[in-house]
Amino acid sequence: MPEDAMQASDDQKLDQWVRLITPDGYDYLVRKKVALCSGTLRDMLGSESSFSEAISNTVPVSERAVIVEKLCEYLIYKSVYENAKKNEEIPDFQERVYPEISLELLVAADYYDA
Repeated sequence: MPEDAMQASDDQKLDQWVRLITPDGYDYLVRKKVALCSGTLRDMLGSESSFSEAISNTVPVSERAVIVEKLCEYLIYKSVYENAKKNEEIPDFQERVYPEISLELLVAADYYDA
C-alpha cells in the first residue's frame, strides 16, 4: 500500500474519535458517533461547523474528570439504547451514578444536551 494511502487511512481512523480534555488534566477518547449523541458536541463537531473543535476533534470541557467520565459512559449508554425496541429491557442508568456527583452530573448533562 502506498504511503499516501496509508496516511489517508490513518487520518480517517483518527477522525472517528473525539478527545475530551478536562481542566484537571485528563483526556477521554470517545468514538465520534457516541459524542454526537450530545447536542452541544454535535454542534461543535459538525462538518459544517466553524468551531476549531470540528477541525481538531478535540473539545476542552470545563467539568472535572469524574463528571466527564460518567458523561462519556452515559453517551455510550444512550448510543446503545437509543433505537431500542419498545419491548426491549433497558437497564437503569441511574444505578451507575454515585450520589455525591449526581447534582454536578445533572448540570453537565443539561449543558451538553445529553
